[in-house]
Amino acid sequence: MKAVLCTKLGGPEDLEIKEIQAPEMKPGHVRVRVRAAGVNFADTLIIQGKYQVRPELPFSPGIELAGEVMEVAADVTHLKPGQRVMGMAQSGAYTQEVVLPATAVVPIPDMMDFASAAAFPVAYGTSHVALDHRAHLKAGEKLLVLGAAGGVGLTAVEIGAAMGAEVVAVASSPEKLEVARAHGATHLIDYSKDDLREKVKELVGGVDVVYDPVGGAAFDASLRCINWEGRILVIGFASGTIPQIPANLLLVKNVSVVGTFWGAYMHKDPKVLGDSLKTLLGWYAEGKLKPHVSETFPMVEAPKALRALMERRSTGKVVIDLN
Repeated sequence: MKAVLCTKLGGPEDLEIKEIQAPEMKPGHVRVRVRAAGVNFADTLIIQGKYQVRPELPFSPGIELAGEVMEVAADVTHLKPGQRVMGMAQSGAYTQEVVLPATAVVPIPDMMDFASAAAFPVAYGTSHVALDHRAHLKAGEKLLVLGAAGGVGLTAVEIGAAMGAEVVAVASSPEKLEVARAHGATHLIDYSKDDLREKVKELVGGVDVVYDPVGGAAFDASLRCINWEGRILVIGFASGTIPQIPANLLLVKNVSVVGTFWGAYMHKDPKVLGDSLKTLLGWYAEGKLKPHVSETFPMVEAPKALRALMERRSTGKVVIDLN
């Protein structure tokens, strides 16, 4: 089978496409023929050796995928060959076949195409676990989403709207903000020209929850326009700058800074992920969620897919076609 391989740490252009042996089956696992894989910011970090998880070289990147079940272990009863599924992995999704724990594989609705399914688990899962399980977002609260047109940011806009929040979307251009508006944002802030703190105060006075996959100056500004007992969700640091939090500001407003590392739940508490995906797929079937796949690249152009994400040229999700 073919695989996109990281044989040395570096940029997307250092990735290679090679023939490798199919992985061996294990008890409690299923084999999936991968049709599409989602591209995430974590993938751009893992190939550089900058992510929390550091697989041994050589390895294939990719932490979410969609395809068909080819084979199931004898002790797996809830899945069967031929089922269309989405799956979650520590790495290795950019291959034509994967062997995954059965608990990390979920059937997808008949109306869901493989590209949408491959773009679904990480981005929607991260945002839902963050907003529901970690921040306990309530209907009527004001939600500020930074990087609102990106892979996870756009799902936070959609999920926040589905949960009844008043969503304030922040992005770097009018075009990206229009995508956020189409997915449920009520208020729009272009941080390439607006002062984030002042614009939030002008539009809504203050916010109750901040969803931050960006870090840097945007985090600092959002901390200064958050309401009493507000919650700031730390999702990632796409800006490249990890904020240094002034604890005195947390004290005077009773603010909570809440981390959300979605992938850790696969080992720490997989039920959280299972319950979340069940809710999300139900919302998808009801038409409340509409995955936005902006670009699909063939397998041979996988380096271009990662580069497009690193340079923030796309909105929503980027997907690799592994047919």
